[in-house]
Amino acid sequence: MDFNGSDAIPGPRTEDHLPHTAQAAVKIVIVGGFGVGKTTMVGSVSEIRPLTTEETMTQAGIGIDDDYGSDSKTATTVAMDFGRISLTEKLVLYLFGTPGQERFWFLWNGLFEGALGAVVLADTRRLEVSFDVMGRLEERGVPFVVAVNSFPDAPRYPLEELRTALDLAPEIPIIDCDVRRRASSKDVLMTLMRFLHSLALSGALT
Repeated sequence: MDFNGSDAIPGPRTEDHLPHTAQAAVKIVIVGGFGVGKTTMVGSVSEIRPLTTEETMTQAGIGIDDDYGSDSKTATTVAMDFGRISLTEKLVLYLFGTPGQERFWFLWNGLFEGALGAVVLADTRRLEVSFDVMGRLEERGVPFVVAVNSFPDAPRYPLEELRTALDLAPEIPIIDCDVRRRASSKDVLMTLMRFLHSLALSGALT
């Protein structure tokens, strides 16, 4: 290959460069069950072209993976999603979306390393999936907020009822969101950062 010619490997796009004003970077993981919207959230809020590891769903997953919503879902994350957002001129968040199928959860261990906090995406049609997800975060001591993604056919409940159903501690934020909308996804991340800030002030975040 001629690296000086037309076949040269392209460098990063201008919009992908880290802002020169950035002074701090924080790793955030976005977790949840299969099909709750993790890839969509990373894609909607990322200021760079997101990296995804989606593969086409095949017959091999029948009877192994959660097939909820498979009538409309044709691809699934098998490793991670990655994106970046500048919350301020100085603060940058690196976003890592985890795979949802339980058989890929072994990959979560590496993705959790160095993470300051997490977003747990929840679907009111399958709240039970969130218990295992939150349990893994609690075992690792990763602070998290819960974001209830709005699906058109999903039942709606008051957030305090969902807090009780999920057995959430009073201090853990829970918020409604629509991960297809950038502003809504950004609100979730801001809620997490405010929560982490409050933990740091109280000395609970080490």
